Amino acid sequence: MNQTDRSTHIRNLVLAALFIAIGMVLPFFTGQIPQIGKMLSPMHLPVLLCGPICGWPWGLAVGLILPLFRHFTLGMPMLLDAVAMTFELAAYGGMVGFLYRRFKKQNIAAVYCSLIAAMLAGRAVWGVVRVIMTGVTQEPFTWQMFIAGGFINAVPAIILQLVFIPAIMAVLDRTGLVRFQGKHPEASSR
Repeated sequence: MNQTDRSTHIRNLVLAALFIAIGMVLPFFTGQIPQIGKMLSPMHLPVLLCGPICGWPWGLAVGLILPLFRHFTLGMPMLLDAVAMTFELAAYGGMVGFLYRRFKKQNIAAVYCSLIAAMLAGRAVWGVVRVIMTGVTQEPFTWQMFIAGGFINAVPAIILQLVFIPAIMAVLDRTGLVRFQGKHPEASSR
């Protein structure tokens, strides 16, 4: 591993840890009112940022770790929700990072396209996991529950994610942490 690869790896490791810490703290802002927390999905934000900033393996790892780590350290989300969220957030982080890096020009349009595709894939994964869990827990999970939980009740979270994540990425581009217009280190190696 050369010096550049090593410093990139360390940078991504530190950022992934930061995203996990942010994901641990953000739900406290909505924790007093669980309905608002479910509507805004605060743990989704750092995972959806980690993928494009650090790359798909890091986004996937943060998505895998965050819900279960939060459950086992703080008791929330509840275990069944944490298990389903683990797969959902891993899909978000992996997919958004993978798709974002595949765009020739990494710009706001690439962020939106990657986000929307990852959000759809993550919700599909969440639905599949919930169906599988139905066989284990004997809790019903219907098509109506999938549509309500994954889309209708999630509209505030979807809006929040589609507003804040591109805005944060644009600010990070100005600070130099993220490079748009194909200037990202991995984009130039293609």
